[in-house]
Amino acid sequence: MRGTRGLACALGAAVVALAACGGGPARPGTPAGGGMVRSITPATGGSKDHTRQGPAAPVAGATPGGTITVHLPGAPGPDTLDPTAGWSVVGNAIQQALVSRSLTQYTNDEDGRPVLVPDLATDLGSHNEDYTEWTFTIRDDATWQDGRPVTAEEVAFGICRSLDAEVFPSGPGTQYSRTYFAGAADYDGPYTSDDPDCEDYDAITVDGQDVTIEMERPFPDMDYWGAVMAMGPAPLGDEAEPRTYGQEPLATGPYLVESWSPDEELVLVRNEAWDAGSDPARHQYADRWVFKFSQDQAMVDEMMLSGTSESRTSLATSLGPGRYAEASAALGDRLVQQSSPCVTTLAPDYAEIDEIEVRKALAYAYPYEDVWIADGEVPGVTRDYASSVMPPGMEGRRDFQVDGEQITYDPERSRALLSEAGYDEPYPITMIYYELDWQARAAQEQITIGLEQGGFEVRAIPVQESPYNIWLDPDDELNQRLDVRGVNLCPAWPAGAALLPPLLQAGAVFNTAGFDEPEVDEEMDRIATLPVDERSDAWGALDEQIMTDYFPIIPTAYVNHLFAFGADIGNPSGDGSMGTPNYKDLYVVQ
Repeated sequence: MRGTRGLACALGAAVVALAACGGGPARPGTPAGGGMVRSITPATGGSKDHTRQGPAAPVAGATPGGTITVHLPGAPGPDTLDPTAGWSVVGNAIQQALVSRSLTQYTNDEDGRPVLVPDLATDLGSHNEDYTEWTFTIRDDATWQDGRPVTAEEVAFGICRSLDAEVFPSGPGTQYSRTYFAGAADYDGPYTSDDPDCEDYDAITVDGQDVTIEMERPFPDMDYWGAVMAMGPAPLGDEAEPRTYGQEPLATGPYLVESWSPDEELVLVRNEAWDAGSDPARHQYADRWVFKFSQDQAMVDEMMLSGTSESRTSLATSLGPGRYAEASAALGDRLVQQSSPCVTTLAPDYAEIDEIEVRKALAYAYPYEDVWIADGEVPGVTRDYASSVMPPGMEGRRDFQVDGEQITYDPERSRALLSEAGYDEPYPITMIYYELDWQARAAQEQITIGLEQGGFEVRAIPVQESPYNIWLDPDDELNQRLDVRGVNLCPAWPAGAALLPPLLQAGAVFNTAGFDEPEVDEEMDRIATLPVDERSDAWGALDEQIMTDYFPIIPTAYVNHLFAFGADIGNPSGDGSMGTPNYKDLYVVQ
């Protein structure tokens, strides 16, 4: 999953990857503004509870009523509310927790680790011996917001919609459903194929309450993939017409959309048709949720730290780097540090920048900690140095360093590598940044300084739309002129299979570097045929091989978050599956 639009997967993100900052880097691991770095529990795959049933266990002390206001500094919010198209950390976290149900879902265990549990399915699904066929039995007590029951046919149709790459080019199904579902290569989706009911696609079938999906290749992680809201229902007929459904989707969760102003505000209110007994993980404590996007970080910090009446029932999804020590003292356990499975990357064009020395030079010329500070992050707290693509805690990850030690900002080393490659004059590169975000502008100013000190000549082009709209369109004229792109990805499930192919397989949607090595693609295909218990280690080995032999992308950070909760927000906590606030379990203290 990429960060949000302006930022992607994803994180200030679409911009973070290409918006750096310069000046003297801080010491690795030292939080800006002083204060002690609180320990981080690595994101892991968590566990599974196949038979968890609703209602969800009550949160101790929770009381109903009130409005929770969520301030999201620097995050413009989702592009669409269509569950099939949604693929941003910010938007999906909100919608999957509160509005749109899917086959499976996550909840937290007592230690805050993610647990995969059923959602619209009665369990986590059943499969044949080689994982090429999965069946999910759809529960009969889930409803739409108008009280109509959610049917197995509607779940099957919603899943089928994800195959339409023409209509949903940046949706999750383009990468995953089309890779794993049988016959997807020969089916263009219900809208592009003029097959409005998916009657021409026979790999998804319905028998009573059972939805069965046949796979092109073994897919042991289908139960995890089922937790993405694209693996949920859509109304049959014209009601889910893509041009309008993204503005007014029908809710199946505890809240429905009252209003949405893209880039500004999303308001959710109680869905009175939702039955808590049908849902193993969600609650409906607050009466109303107000999400305010693209907020000014300094103003939000001041509000949250001032203790005003407005702050008491608010939460902020980030904290300015200069306020960390102050916030730690003022908020105590209401300042929550949450790890995530996300990684941010810089993606040199593999065809244009074809020498590994130049790609490594870029890595040494990137002023990591200055990038993070300019983008509103806290070094050592919300951003950590990265080496592998697979993040800490992911099963099979290998702890390695490409050059024997952690790559940090070292412009002299960068210039030496360029000289080794035969470039004694500044090496020209062209990149874009999102000029509507002041933090992205500040960060780009710094990345230009850092890279130019490292021997590059930087042409930074401002754009007024999400960089992803440009990076992910191979026909875009501006994209064709770029030497460096970026992508920040939060894997759809906690495995190398959900991270390495989307970033590094030839032709993959989020392979913005254009990396293409047949040997790597062949190994990815081979890993998909291995016994399940051998795959994690194989993905970790491939991660190390790719980064050591090719170094096609530059992992610029592992992502963590700081959430500031108001005094009257009950159960201040994070969601370990996505690295976001734990929206399902929050309440207003009455």
